[in-house]
Amino acid sequence: MKKLILSLILALSLSFSFAGEGMWLPLLLKALNEAEMQSMGMRMTAEDIYSVNQGSLKDAIVHFGGFCTGEIISRSGLVLTNHHCGYGAVQSHSTIENNLLKNGFWAMNKGEELPNPGLFVKFIVRIEDVTEEVLAGVNEDMTSRERQSAVDKNINGLEVEKVDYQDYMVRPFFNGNQYFLFVTETYSDVRLVGAPPESIGKFGADTDNWEWPRHTGDFSLFRIYASPDNTPAEYSADNVPYTPKHSLPISLDGVETGDFTLVFGFPGRTNQYLPSPAVKQIMDVVDPARINIRSKSLKVMDKYMRADEATRLKYAGRFASVANGWKKWIGETQGLEQTDALGKKNELETEFTSRILASDELQSMYGNLLPSFEELYANNTPYIKARIYYDETFNRGIQLFRIVRNLDRLKSTYVNNGEEAYANLAERYLSFFEDYFEDYETIIDREVCEVLLNHFYSNLDKKFLPESIIKEDAFMRDLRVKELTHQLFQDEVATIEGVRALLALDGKGFGEAIDKLYAIAFYRGVQDKLKSDISPSYDANTEGIRELQRIYMKALMEVFPERTFWPDANSTLRVTYGYAEGYEPRDAVTYQPVSFLDGVMQKYKPGDYEFDVHPKLIELYEQGDFGQYADRVTGKMPVCFLGSNHTSGGNSGSPAIDADGNLVGLNFDRVWEGTMSDIHYDRSICRNIMVDIRYVLFVLDKFGGAGYLVEEMELVHPKS
Repeated sequence: MKKLILSLILALSLSFSFAGEGMWLPLLLKALNEAEMQSMGMRMTAEDIYSVNQGSLKDAIVHFGGFCTGEIISRSGLVLTNHHCGYGAVQSHSTIENNLLKNGFWAMNKGEELPNPGLFVKFIVRIEDVTEEVLAGVNEDMTSRERQSAVDKNINGLEVEKVDYQDYMVRPFFNGNQYFLFVTETYSDVRLVGAPPESIGKFGADTDNWEWPRHTGDFSLFRIYASPDNTPAEYSADNVPYTPKHSLPISLDGVETGDFTLVFGFPGRTNQYLPSPAVKQIMDVVDPARINIRSKSLKVMDKYMRADEATRLKYAGRFASVANGWKKWIGETQGLEQTDALGKKNELETEFTSRILASDELQSMYGNLLPSFEELYANNTPYIKARIYYDETFNRGIQLFRIVRNLDRLKSTYVNNGEEAYANLAERYLSFFEDYFEDYETIIDREVCEVLLNHFYSNLDKKFLPESIIKEDAFMRDLRVKELTHQLFQDEVATIEGVRALLALDGKGFGEAIDKLYAIAFYRGVQDKLKSDISPSYDANTEGIRELQRIYMKALMEVFPERTFWPDANSTLRVTYGYAEGYEPRDAVTYQPVSFLDGVMQKYKPGDYEFDVHPKLIELYEQGDFGQYADRVTGKMPVCFLGSNHTSGGNSGSPAIDADGNLVGLNFDRVWEGTMSDIHYDRSICRNIMVDIRYVLFVLDKFGGAGYLVEEMELVHPKS
């Protein structure tokens, strides 16, 4: 199996140009990508990027907290990542009296660096192909569950060469047709070194999210500490700064259109090889359902936020969270349409069908694949729509149900684990609810509830509705929704006073009290309906689709041996490469690839939470005091730039690296028109957005006064 897969991957790979598409495993770059990367201008070798015998780029890349990427930029373990990746750590150190989020933070010496319990960084020591071992004894006659059981047993039986402080993980690739082992080292003493104020780190906020031009200094700095022998250690005053195998030199020469760019990191999840019924379902059912529901929530919140400044501040974070996915899905749908993703899938499948019909062997193995996909996706459509409506309405839309859900879990804790466990969790929940209600307005949530319940009952088939309502004519439905909303918000759970009173009870009294609440009964009815009439069919269809996808992936590689396939992202270390380049999103509109500090001042709105500018930054701009960080050609201060690198969630904080292996930027977003790249990458409009490293250093040094940190770094001028 291992030889078969590798031979399929390698076949005629260099005859096709990707120039941006793909998230490639670094250990396979020599065989698959090195020649193309060098033809695009890269002056490194594959060994410079990934090596187990010497320090290489991969030794400067860390999985930051398990949700972002970071890179080491000094020989003293200094780590750079995004502001939004370090946001939780900065927030944890913030108080009303010392608001680090608002004011920024700069440790002026190592003694001022702040520990962050629970935060970690993970290095990849080496990667190995273990397909043969993992799939030993596995055959196509097995059911999907039998197959998974055999795979799990083989993984648990692997003998892995590692030292005591190392760990390993095995991940499936190509939908379970190939498996790779990753030996890792995790460092848990990670200290906050610096972060700009939100007016820089979140400049543009919701309005600019997914947009270009962008002017956000989305970065923060941390430092890894280790035991005196440089191995992982829990936090201790005796720990010392980590000495890396490799740290990234920093280029002060910036990028120009056509420059080679490499992004190295841990992209989260892509689905590039979905069949056409899946893409059609996303475009026609999944994204529209999500967009429509969130549009209604956002409209209600926006009305109240515009009417009152205090409300706007309370709901800014929630609005941003809801709007982030909403805006992405709109862009995703439009991008899929604009690039004719469905048409291209159909063309591929037409050719796929033609080839398998020409071979009796292929036809016997794969002849029924595409019709089976059509049937399963059609069967699953009503169930996936119902799940989206339940999730977006009761888990994400109506805030009251987050309160109800946690209280119901608290009763389960008492029933299953007793009074002591209940009391401990109740204490933690009380702290959570005190904070939660500070940014909660009953009047807003009540209106959101009425709007979303009305939409829920208007758009779902009656068979998927909980028994709390009978779907009658519109007039009766509206009356019933108003009645439901009134009953839900009459309960104690809608106020902090009521929640405090409930949590003051012992476990037995608490359980008896919440069992009498209408909101609890309603929530349980919703969950029962979901579990009994929706999830079983959805799960069965999804399991069938997942198994078909594995077979389809294998078939694609066999039927198209002249093509090179890259494995979908799965939060493992990947390389993507492209160019610094702008794009044309629509007729008569052209975006240049670099933005400047001039644009920050053009967007400046005094007092606005998205576009306010710090007085010191204004002063530096007006004086042209950019130090050594100004653009060498224009003399202006660069802020962000675009690349055609194929990125996804998890690539936040990934380094943008030039042709020589120097750091030139920090990835933090994608453009709105290209958000469909998780499903269908198209170089014409898919762009990633990066902070220019010169802006990072300018803010750190000239704005923050922490120039001593720059002295730790290796600054280079590769274009001189």
